[in-house]
Amino acid sequence: MALSTNEIKDLEQHAWQARQDIIDITGWSGGAHIGGGLSVADILVILYFKYLNVDPKNPQWEDRDRFIMSKGHAGVAYAPVLARKGYFNFDDLQTFNKFKSPFGMHLDCLKVKGVDVSTGSLGHGLSIAVGLALGARLQKKDWYTYCVLGDGECNEGSVWEAAMSASHFKLNNLITFVDRNRLMIDGETEDVMGLEPFADKWKAFGFIVKEVDGHDFNQLSEAIDFAKAEKSGPVVIIANTAKGKGVDFMENEVKWHYGGLDTDLRAQAKASVDKLYGKA
Repeated sequence: MALSTNEIKDLEQHAWQARQDIIDITGWSGGAHIGGGLSVADILVILYFKYLNVDPKNPQWEDRDRFIMSKGHAGVAYAPVLARKGYFNFDDLQTFNKFKSPFGMHLDCLKVKGVDVSTGSLGHGLSIAVGLALGARLQKKDWYTYCVLGDGECNEGSVWEAAMSASHFKLNNLITFVDRNRLMIDGETEDVMGLEPFADKWKAFGFIVKEVDGHDFNQLSEAIDFAKAEKSGPVVIIANTAKGKGVDFMENEVKWHYGGLDTDLRAQAKASVDKLYGKA
């Protein structure tokens, strides 16, 4: 079902807030993986504020949906979305990545409410997601497992081992996303280790593939609805995104894979996000 005008307006407000939060946290912490945080923000927003069946007041609820941020370095985006969902106080993130803070660069499930799995060592998230999806099936539970991968992460062979397993077991309760921003720490993905034909690779491993604009809530919603209705096997949503989305001087710039913001750059970045959402 298409999103209503009010739903889109609400999601866009959350997306604006998420990007403002990412910028603030990057400024507070002295540096973060801001580029990939900004590219994945809209995926996180639509999941947490539209689709995920979770209860922030009961984060260990047995029948909740599970979410795995396999590209764990995007904790700078993940943490504020959890805060705004109500898992903890947003102001606690002023200690992000500082000594003795519970909020490390890669979020720890033993320290941060709402985080189902600690990630950061790339290539492991989809394997864990396959295990969770199999566990739900064995227990005859109807919750979903959602997993977000980075495109550079897909250089890891373990991603494809997991994909092979997901297809073999026809895990229709697993929904996978790839944040396809085409940049990684060392440059363009196609220069470092070519992924194309990317969709065809997933199809060859037995996945049903949906390709969307990862910043378009209608397209994301239609793809998620399709994935939830699909019963023959696992679906991967390849979300084409822009690294640094929303900050004009960061967009599609590999140098902003990781970076810090002084007072002036932070103000400039926030003004750019305001302009994107018509708040300037």
